[in-house]
Amino acid sequence: MKTSRLCIYAKDISIITGKGIRSSQKLLKEIKTKLNKQSHQYVSLKEFAEYTGIEFELVTKSCW
Repeated sequence: MKTSRLCIYAKDISIITGKGIRSSQKLLKEIKTKLNKQSHQYVSLKEFAEYTGIEFELVTKSCW
């Protein structure tokens, strides 16, 4: 049985956007701020896709 992740990490964002890890960390922090999440809370793939405007299917395919 294959399991898939529900949350996205800075390294995934770096791969998807082609930007550096630090820029990806800043983007992740910006998303958390806009969604009123605390620092220990995760950002889901769906939330990332909605925020950036990238289709959900493209996000899931490019991460795994």
